[in-house]
Amino acid sequence: MDHPLFTTFVLLTGVALAVLAHKRHWRPSLWTSLSVGIGLRVILLLTAAADSWQPVDFIEGFKPAGQAILAGQDPVLSTNGSWHFLPMIPYFYALALSIGLPWEIAGRLCTVLADTVLIVLVGRLAGGERTAQARFQYACSPIALMIASIHGQVEPIALVFLVGAYLAARSHRAVAAGVLFGLALSAKSWPIILLPVVLIMLPTWRQRLYGLVAAGAVPFLFLVTLPLFVQTSWQNMLDVAKYLGGVRPIVGEWGWTALLTGGNWALVPAYSKVGQILLYVTIGIVAWVWRRADRVDLTSAMLLAFMVVTPRLGAQYLLWFVPFLVARPTRWSAAAMNVAAVWAGLGYIYLTQFDETQWWENHTWWAMSSVLVIPWLVLAMPWHRRDRQQLPALPPQRSPRELSVASG
Repeated sequence: MDHPLFTTFVLLTGVALAVLAHKRHWRPSLWTSLSVGIGLRVILLLTAAADSWQPVDFIEGFKPAGQAILAGQDPVLSTNGSWHFLPMIPYFYALALSIGLPWEIAGRLCTVLADTVLIVLVGRLAGGERTAQARFQYACSPIALMIASIHGQVEPIALVFLVGAYLAARSHRAVAAGVLFGLALSAKSWPIILLPVVLIMLPTWRQRLYGLVAAGAVPFLFLVTLPLFVQTSWQNMLDVAKYLGGVRPIVGEWGWTALLTGGNWALVPAYSKVGQILLYVTIGIVAWVWRRADRVDLTSAMLLAFMVVTPRLGAQYLLWFVPFLVARPTRWSAAAMNVAAVWAGLGYIYLTQFDETQWWENHTWWAMSSVLVIPWLVLAMPWHRRDRQQLPALPPQRSPRELSVASG
């Protein structure tokens, strides 16, 4: 990265604004939140686009997928599985490239746009008195800024549809919830673990069936309509289906597998297999323990538990829980998100100052240091909100003047 100090300054500015908003009980307007959020994201987008360093997957996976659509080729097969998701996002890449934008901007444009819409949706997810503060805090989130504007990862696109699905399900709009969830699943495969949560938000079994069918229909349509846009065959589509959602057993980037590998990437199927079993069991236990909780709290608990036990993780995964924790914060949520942002920032900003050899040397301690983040994620779980019938959803926010009157 060519501008580490400037990038760090922009990120710290976002943190400072979020802290001030919380301490002084600010309730910024929607346009204020959008102005701040767009400003921070555009500044970092332009800085990242002009940088000599670009993320490996952004160049070697995402760009070829967009170019493949423009060339009428399958984005999965033409990249040898480097892009192993449905073609929805490569369509966006191709559109941005077709109007002449350089890839460094085109590849980040859709993630920044999605993350901007998330500012509004996170406020609606919070609702009530927290609406204004939640959307402003998400607008300033350093994790969101890094992943959307610097890395150009597709997590914001999956999340904007996922949060939209939650809002639609909360309004009992079954088909809309299913379609939005299907779009989230078409962007990335990980939202599948939250499908049961969205479905149980719907009031009747009939609506849940409608939501389930709609959720499955969207990714299916993206797959079967692929021949309309690229030159492919049914056999090729069967080959593509083998790649979709596939995960190579690369471990050693995060948590317990980083300790076992000494902070080095490694292909260890045994660790991956054991880790997947541990992951599914843990998520199942968490889902049961928080089964009576508010559905946003249930989601936060499940996603945080995922981070704690997963055998593999990319820094972009840390965005998964941010919209939900911002919407319904816990006592330790702000500290946990800031600690996670520091760890991710070291990877995005500090490690990119080195050449390849030095990067690998520093990667070992960085990967192993992830175990220091995990306790904060555990603390951030909504432990005291496991049953929404026994406790109020959130304590009311009171101004300093109200507090002084009450104490007097």
